[in-house]
Amino acid sequence: MTDVADSTVLVTGAGGFIGSHLVERLVREGARVRALIRYNSRSDWGALAWVSRDVTDDVEVFLGDVRDVESVTRAVRGTEYVCHLAAQIAIPYSYLNPRDFFATNVLGSLNFAQAALDAGVKHIVHTSTSEVYGSAQFLPITEDHPLHPQSPYAASKVGADALMESYHRSYGLPVTVLRPFNTFGPRQSARAVIPTVISQALAGDTVRLGSLTPRRDLTYVDDTVEAYITALSAPDSIGRTLQLGTGVEVSVAEIVAIVADLVGHPLRVEQDPARIRPDSSEVKRLLSNPQRAREAMGWTPQVDIREGLRRTAGYIAEHAERYRAEQYAI
Repeated sequence: MTDVADSTVLVTGAGGFIGSHLVERLVREGARVRALIRYNSRSDWGALAWVSRDVTDDVEVFLGDVRDVESVTRAVRGTEYVCHLAAQIAIPYSYLNPRDFFATNVLGSLNFAQAALDAGVKHIVHTSTSEVYGSAQFLPITEDHPLHPQSPYAASKVGADALMESYHRSYGLPVTVLRPFNTFGPRQSARAVIPTVISQALAGDTVRLGSLTPRRDLTYVDDTVEAYITALSAPDSIGRTLQLGTGVEVSVAEIVAIVADLVGHPLRVEQDPARIRPDSSEVKRLLSNPQRAREAMGWTPQVDIREGLRRTAGYIAEHAERYRAEQYAI
């Protein structure tokens, strides 16, 4: 990471799952890291609080809000690189409160695009999502696939991506849009399917889930973080949208089967109506073609699904108090 070592890097959404891993990796690689965490009266750092103190002691933490221009301007000022991961992300919650998703994801991204432009940052990496494609019209999905958002969350991310792309075309903002396909691993919220399956499997023999048929391209968090590190130092990625995936898909049912094998006992699945998304909103299949990320920045995922699930299960077993297996989190 020669280009960003000894440079100041801002990570937004640093209290989130991927953000906390990215902060940790950047510190270990020698960057001066500034972490933006959404303000709360408890001074709660989210997942960043679970990172070892030898890392966080070297992090400059900013409490603010991406919807607030003053917070964003203060956080960006003096930085050379920005990794923008902050977002409202829970798809089921977007059905209940869509306005917050657009305020955070679209207007928040506008604030960062303008602040990064004004501050003259060398490179901003913006985070998209494979949910912008909706159910696949062809497989594997490439960056040329039509955008067909099927939830308010996905629609807000389409808007955020387009905003960033427009700032590159209109003002020359040096931005790369990374589009991860379902990242998973340690520290992920229990609202996601893999921690839900694993935490219930470790607690008993019954797993309560929604649909078992959706298929996803699952990328282990270390591989996703490697893509951010690589993108910051890859000039050929600027002005492009690059999707991050493995090119392999698994169903929710197949995830359950692998987890059952890893925990060493059979699992009985009960369907929970509260966990079933509206049929017209459920994305049936997401399978990436990561060729462009490989060509533009030499990124290739290294951890397969079974090994990633094994590492994640080990983490959840060691931190069971962070996961309430009996409670459905949206």
